[in-house]
Amino acid sequence: MEPTAGRFELHKVGLSGIRKPLTIRRPDRVVTLTTTFDIAVDLPSNRKGSDLSRNAILLAEIVDETVVRPAPSLESACVAIARALLERHKYATTATVDADAEYFLRRGIAEERKSFEDYTLLASAQSVRSRPEGPIIVTKSIGAEAVGMTACPCAMETAREALSEEYPLLKDPSMKSMPMITHNQRNRTRLMFDLSDDVEIEVDDLIDTIEAAQSSPTYAILKRGDEAKMVIRAHRHPKFVEDVLRDLLRRVAKGFGNVPDTAFVRARTISEESIHKYNVVAAHQAPLGELRKTSGA
Repeated sequence: MEPTAGRFELHKVGLSGIRKPLTIRRPDRVVTLTTTFDIAVDLPSNRKGSDLSRNAILLAEIVDETVVRPAPSLESACVAIARALLERHKYATTATVDADAEYFLRRGIAEERKSFEDYTLLASAQSVRSRPEGPIIVTKSIGAEAVGMTACPCAMETAREALSEEYPLLKDPSMKSMPMITHNQRNRTRLMFDLSDDVEIEVDDLIDTIEAAQSSPTYAILKRGDEAKMVIRAHRHPKFVEDVLRDLLRRVAKGFGNVPDTAFVRARTISEESIHKYNVVAAHQAPLGELRKTSGA
């Protein structure tokens, strides 16, 4: 045994940025996700190194197996990897796996212009045991990020006031509900659930929930008439970044009925400003039960 004086126990040692093709089975199809993994275990003070080649080997074994037997989900693959890391590293008591993947859903503003729109899937898993070679407990996270748009409510009202001097008709109370010019933002919203291993969430539901909270989804294929529809839709639902986050949390609280109150929710939304040189961000995290209580769900 090497002397350990001055040598620290390390919480994470592993590999980062490993890209792999992971095959998963969706309800209606099998898809291959281009996935980036970060994997690590803790390192006790009495060990100099972490046998990193074991990480690369077990990751390859689990991912390659999905070609024959597709994984149920990205997060289930993370759980399998986190468990295998502790099984291979007998000295370790914690293992972590983080993954993000490109994901495509067939969406469109009109049925005849539907195509595959891109989203980001997010997943992680942590395996823990109280002592080396003891029983392993695994927790997981599943989430998604969607890009949409928001329209600024503040600029909309100030523009209405400024233009009403030039166009007096805008002062008519009946015109108050008419959308007005304003500046827009590209909005990136991320939603994550921390869950026990026995709870499942459909990732398409996460994406639907995010997009419903934005002023409007965005699409790759838009003809001129479609652009007008999307802009009008966004301007009928102008939102600050705070509005997006609060709407998202309300929708989370009222949906996902199969998820227990103990699940932990993390949400973050960024509006990439068009007239400012900075972006605006809002974030919140809380147990699902707390969100349900606050929203009255």
